[in-house]
Amino acid sequence: MNRKWTKAEIAAAIDHTLLKATATSEQIRTLCAEAKEYTFKSVCVNPCWVPLCASELAGSGVLIATVVGFPLGANSTAIKVEEARRAVAEGAREIDMVINIGKAKAGDWNAVRDEIAAVVHASKPAIVKTIIETCYLTQDEKIAACRAAVAAGAAFVKTSTGFGTGGATIEDVRLMKETVGDAAQVKASGGIKTYEDAVAMLEAGATRIGASAGVTIMKEAEA
Repeated sequence: MNRKWTKAEIAAAIDHTLLKATATSEQIRTLCAEAKEYTFKSVCVNPCWVPLCASELAGSGVLIATVVGFPLGANSTAIKVEEARRAVAEGAREIDMVINIGKAKAGDWNAVRDEIAAVVHASKPAIVKTIIETCYLTQDEKIAACRAAVAAGAAFVKTSTGFGTGGATIEDVRLMKETVGDAAQVKASGGIKTYEDAVAMLEAGATRIGASAGVTIMKEAEA
């Protein structure tokens, strides 16, 4: 670690996440309570929970992030656009959207860019974090995906859904940051379970951490 990160800095970078299919309303309420207690940047939940989070987090300053085209990225553009629009209307302020990975693998970067742009437009005034799912992409494809996201107006590029074959790596975060420069931010997500993991991602260039282990990370930061 290059320096000591404060608890406040760590908390302000964490999207406190619960995206499991089995999540219950009580678990979502607990997620929101923890986010308020630790002053996390946001909660990240599936779209059906956005209204509940809006109620639980009203006036707290904790943002609501939700996912679009999740986790495969294979929905039609029209469905992604409508999913984003509805989520924002219900209170989401950040949209974590999965790109069309098949079109990325085929090298159809115009289609990838245009779809991201459509979701960016539909999401306003919310911001869009573009999930490129690094575990499925080559080095060149990761670079091209980041460039497509920037060209489309996304605020962030994000490593992973957490549902693929791998999560965030320091190498991918560095590559993504080098590619986007100051034009976008980087969110590291997937497999980040400890304070040490979180700091490593921040020092590699991430400004946001997606983690279901936010409370554990904060407790370790307090130690």
